[in-house]
Amino acid sequence: MQALRQFWQGFQLLPSAWLLLVQLALLILATVTYGDSEYRALTWSLGVLALLMIAKVIRQTPIFTFWGLIFVMGAFIFSILIFIGYESSTIQIITYSFEALAYFYAAYGLLRYMFADRYLTKDELFAAGAVFTLIAWGFAFLYSICQLILPNSFQNPNHPQQFQIWLDLLFLSFSLQSATGLSDLMPISPAARVLTMLQMFGGVMYFAVIVSRLIALQYIAHLPKPIDKE
Repeated sequence: MQALRQFWQGFQLLPSAWLLLVQLALLILATVTYGDSEYRALTWSLGVLALLMIAKVIRQTPIFTFWGLIFVMGAFIFSILIFIGYESSTIQIITYSFEALAYFYAAYGLLRYMFADRYLTKDELFAAGAVFTLIAWGFAFLYSICQLILPNSFQNPNHPQQFQIWLDLLFLSFSLQSATGLSDLMPISPAARVLTMLQMFGGVMYFAVIVSRLIALQYIAHLPKPIDKE
């Protein structure tokens, strides 16, 4: 019980760090074969854990939490349907929509959280990384929706197929947001091109706004204290 209490206290102090850790764990697990049922169960469990952490993050950020919790619960319920075998296109589109909304809403909440005070905390440093990954995941879900509605929206010369796998879409999302342009996946349909342009713009603005904000907070923390005049 003591260890559990200490873990909970640590989680409450650094929820953004734990959220970022779970997302990085999901990236590492993406190297495992997709056809493995044990991998699928473990990935789904970690995805649910990420959604629960998103709910926790939303509840302690200065935003109205009703819609955020609705998005998380919707993503959780429909993810269960996919996990137990209901994998129709409609169910997948609804699931990805709820997940994208939950991730974007959590990113918005963390941004508000980072801009709520004038001092840089450890959790705000982890929040900067968590916001980046949340936005990248959110756009990857949008790309999944796009190719379900408009097949062949993305073209990959290495994997010529109608629907691209999740890891390739996530790789495209991280490539666009980080402005590295390393992905060999090309948006073909007009909707896919618009989504990629929006993410390019969002990625550039993220670095411009967040990095400058962190530098400003670090500068404020090291300002010399004013001398009291007697």
